[in-house]
Amino acid sequence: MGEAVPLKRPIGRRVTPQRTEYRRLSESAEMGSVARGQLAVLAHNLPCTGLINASESHLLVTLVNTASPEAFDKGGRPIVFKSNQQLAFEINRSVGRVSRMLSNLFDAGLVTMQDSGNYKRYPHRNADGLIVDGCGIDMRILIVRYRELDGLVRQAKAEKAAASAALRRYRGALRNLRYALATATGLSERAQSRLEARLERVVAVVGIAAKASSAALRRATALFEWLIERALQLCSRSESTENSVCANAENDMHKQTTSPDPLVNSSENRRSAHAEQLRLLEAGSASQRAYEASLGGGSRQVNQPKHPPQALVALQDLVRAIPALDTYGFALPRTWAELARIVPQMCRIAGISDDARRRAVDQMGEQQAAVAVAVTLQKFDRQEVTSPGGYLRAMTKRAAAGELHLARSVFGLVARNMTEALN
Repeated sequence: MGEAVPLKRPIGRRVTPQRTEYRRLSESAEMGSVARGQLAVLAHNLPCTGLINASESHLLVTLVNTASPEAFDKGGRPIVFKSNQQLAFEINRSVGRVSRMLSNLFDAGLVTMQDSGNYKRYPHRNADGLIVDGCGIDMRILIVRYRELDGLVRQAKAEKAAASAALRRYRGALRNLRYALATATGLSERAQSRLEARLERVVAVVGIAAKASSAALRRATALFEWLIERALQLCSRSESTENSVCANAENDMHKQTTSPDPLVNSSENRRSAHAEQLRLLEAGSASQRAYEASLGGGSRQVNQPKHPPQALVALQDLVRAIPALDTYGFALPRTWAELARIVPQMCRIAGISDDARRRAVDQMGEQQAAVAVAVTLQKFDRQEVTSPGGYLRAMTKRAAAGELHLARSVFGLVARNMTEALN
């Protein structure tokens, strides 16, 4: 006779450190703290968390309902002694499928199992006939982890609701933008083509909206709303240009005045709209290019910083440091006033509240606050900042303490962008 072939598969249920920990944890269950109905509802809702599938949830609900309500009271033992064959009949699955699902529930920490020598399930009763222990499927681990699992269910439902709301807003903003572009009559062909190109680029980045993340949908919705406002502004600007009549035209030539006292007819207060840019064009250093004449010492600022202003970098250096402006479809600002005008849109895209922006303006002044918002937007686009609003508030506090150095941040971003471009 030949030699006996040893069995390759070990006999018995697989023992892992995690299963041993679940068994130990089930011993600390506080009986009477959770009713059977609560556990049944929890087991029914668990598939939304991804821990188990629908078939395993059906089996878990059956196990919970098999134990009597008194078994979950103080002094009770919620242990199920049904065989796999009986459970397979009740949930209309095969015996092998039930065995695999029980193992999955054990690995997920939703049940614990104690096997006998012959794999039979039976209770151990005391003299009064009460179950004190047994070999079967123990449900006490659900009582121990009820708060944790219920929190996961609530979180999953909240995330689903937020994702649905973001998807609805995205689709509504996309529909409104396409309708605005289709019905716009005052847009030039170039402007309309640029807006449509930006629209299609955002749609391509998002991809299938139902599968996109909530953050991506919110950012795309903010871009769509900004593009709608941009289209409306361009339409109103073209209409006002066509229908405007200048009252101060002389010999069919309009002389634009920027007098602070428009009602006073004085040639001394009248100057050209481009007069302030003469020194800007003649300036040769970065410090002179950084300032507009309107923000110099001879003009008044509405929002003055509470601390002495820092030496600002040139606007060209700031534009080089913030490529996110082009990423989100902003026209590159040519003056500090243009940068200040797009600050609210930048805050809306980055998720910065109006209160945080106003505090920054009050503390740093409008120009430095615009630089701080642009730096925050760039770091948010690079995923270096998870809370742009909190980051801007921190910069405002540092500015109040005189410890904010925006120039270092701007030149650091410029150097980083150049390094990435070379690589």
